[in-house]
Amino acid sequence: MSKKNFLITGGAGFIGSALIRHIFDKTKHGVINVDKLTYAGNLESLDSIKNKNHNFYTFEKVDICDKDAIKRILFQFEPDAIIHLAAESHVDRSIDSPDEFIHTNILGTHILLEQSRAYWMSLNGSKKDGFRFHHVSTDEVYGDLDEGCDPFTEETPYAPSSPYSASKASSDFLVKAWQRTFNFPTIITRCSNNYGPFQFPEKLIPLIIMNALKAKNLPIYGNGKQIRDWLYVDDHARALLHVVLNGKIGSTFNIGGHNEIQNIEVVKRVCEVLDELLPSKHKNIKHYRELITFVDDRAGHDKRYAIDASSIHKNLGWLPKENFGSGIRKTVKWYLENMDWCERVQDGSYQGQRLGVIKQ
Repeated sequence: MSKKNFLITGGAGFIGSALIRHIFDKTKHGVINVDKLTYAGNLESLDSIKNKNHNFYTFEKVDICDKDAIKRILFQFEPDAIIHLAAESHVDRSIDSPDEFIHTNILGTHILLEQSRAYWMSLNGSKKDGFRFHHVSTDEVYGDLDEGCDPFTEETPYAPSSPYSASKASSDFLVKAWQRTFNFPTIITRCSNNYGPFQFPEKLIPLIIMNALKAKNLPIYGNGKQIRDWLYVDDHARALLHVVLNGKIGSTFNIGGHNEIQNIEVVKRVCEVLDELLPSKHKNIKHYRELITFVDDRAGHDKRYAIDASSIHKNLGWLPKENFGSGIRKTVKWYLENMDWCERVQDGSYQGQRLGVIKQ
């Protein structure tokens, strides 16, 4: 396969940095990393690629809403494909302050689409024919499911529940419209809950790990019986690269980990691994699960997500390598070995809070 250069938006974030590490570990493709370095973006996540100089790599600190900067980057570096990961993605934050989600996820995607289309129109021959715009979305655009209902397929109607998922659904519709109206060569993927190394500590699993080690409450929304499908981030990175290289124009793929688990069980599993790898030394805590605390449920909280990922397996041959047991053990072990990273990425704007109130 010929060497390609990918423009990856949000490449300093959790999933984006995993994708870049995968590209540098397993291929000779190049990367233009575009990230505005918000609170959840951190270039330390890419330290491991510094000595792998057989790949082209450049970083541009740019907001995707900056039309002129995006235009310059596209025409300067002439990427063969764009993988669009830049997004505001935390549901709690979207409930507290929706404006940033509307701005980045909708307006930013529109600007990126328009500048990318202008760049694509300037191309000729195989360079133009081979170009792809890969938009990375979420299973949350589908809303939620009752227990016993069939998992989400690529044809499931949209029914977003939060400002975050509504903004991602909107960006999906923009991508679909640009493909239909302008014949712009797009692909969409929708993933389930990601977890793994380098995830910002506002998300459930790293938050639980860090709180447990400090003998702080482990906050669980409502009764904790909300169900999610969990996808190890390195499996997702493999899927993203595979799709952009092999997916057909106009196609959509769900990417899931085949791991439907209640939130309360996720927390208990994390506590069990912590008990094994680093038993509590706190005088009042014998087992980390004793710290579990239920808080008021999130507004509009979806009850269940479940992904049918059979299409990507059938059409592209992709399957996850990690089950939840193996993935969560790798994740906990990584955080225990990299607590200094966790402390550095928290700059004071986020201190492990959840919006819910502890139940009395």
